[in-house]
Amino acid sequence: MSRPNDRIFYAAVAAISLSTGLVNALSAAQDAAKRGAIYDVRTPLLWEMTSILVIILLAPLLLVAVRTLRRSPAWATRAAIALAVILAFSALHIAGMVILRKLLMWSAGGSYDFQLSLATIVYEFRKDIMTAVLIGGAIWLFDRDGGAMEGPVSSRSQSAAPAPAALWLRDGTSRVRISPAEILWINSAGNYIEYDLADGRQHLIRGTLAAAETDLAGFSIVRIHRGRLANLARVTAVAVRPSGDFDLTFDTGHRVQGSRRYRSAVATLERTSEAR
Repeated sequence: MSRPNDRIFYAAVAAISLSTGLVNALSAAQDAAKRGAIYDVRTPLLWEMTSILVIILLAPLLLVAVRTLRRSPAWATRAAIALAVILAFSALHIAGMVILRKLLMWSAGGSYDFQLSLATIVYEFRKDIMTAVLIGGAIWLFDRDGGAMEGPVSSRSQSAAPAPAALWLRDGTSRVRISPAEILWINSAGNYIEYDLADGRQHLIRGTLAAAETDLAGFSIVRIHRGRLANLARVTAVAVRPSGDFDLTFDTGHRVQGSRRYRSAVATLERTSEAR
């Protein structure tokens, strides 16, 4: 089931791709006219639009691939997944646009020759690598943790499986058992997440903030920042800054900052603080 922000992403890819295709088609027609040919934008526009339509249809493949990469801890596995996805993306893109062009030209009473050769495949594959990397890179930047774009804890996370009574964390070569009630906050640290506990202990483990958010939603541990979760059950004070960002004070005296983007996550705490 797609998320609301997935649809926004697809719309953005479609708008940018269509705009780029239109500019490329106009440029190709103008370049042809400069070389003495008749100015005709129809043919380059057909080539561009059939290619772009297939790219738009393949965008979900790249979205799923990026989220799969985030869940894969080993770099060798990530490299293998990325290579497989790029090869699949290119093969499907080439096959899709050729089929579309042949069908459209056939329906218009003409024909289309892809001029299949190693040089043509390499030429198209080189362009597809750039396209896949650009779209995939945009997803990687703006869809961190596979759920950060959705804002504070979603209803889908709230209705996830029952939260565990205890957590086993792999800290280096050992495994540590902790109670969720001990957690003050959890920070994202690249491919790792860091658990900060009330007694001062810290545990750095491999994983994603989105997975921790889902597992601990039942313990009032929510996202307060793009890269941070906080245990609201241990918060004793909320201080809102002029910018809209806020500071949380825990029962241990520690303080962390939250982003205004996730301020709704602490709305209940703010109302309680104001009532006092």
